[in-house]
Amino acid sequence: MTEPRLSFKEMCARFDVTPRTLRYYEYIELLAPQKEGRARFYGAREIARMTLILRGRRFGFSLEEIRQWLLIYQQKGTRPQLEAWIAMADRQLAELDRQRAELDVTIGDLRALRETARSELDS
Repeated sequence: MTEPRLSFKEMCARFDVTPRTLRYYEYIELLAPQKEGRARFYGAREIARMTLILRGRRFGFSLEEIRQWLLIYQQKGTRPQLEAWIAMADRQLAELDRQRAELDVTIGDLRALRETARSELDS
């Protein structure tokens, strides 16, 4: 059974990213596709890494944080990477909780101001 391989165009389509984004991820060494002439091919490792990169971005991690986290696996293995992930997740969860609290206050303020405006219109 052969390993799945995606072309550059297929990789962009599968992950809904622009060619510029994909090239940038290669430039900063998050991805390392196989090159055959000018063509690039992405195997299972790169597909898995791209999934992790995009998930990390969705969770609010910087590309540098993601790059460092991926390097831990390469240099030290699974356990240290998982330990680092837990620490990163704890920090990010605290930040997201802080942002949520700030948003709740902002939403409350906006609702109150809207109701004040509505009351003025109704009187």
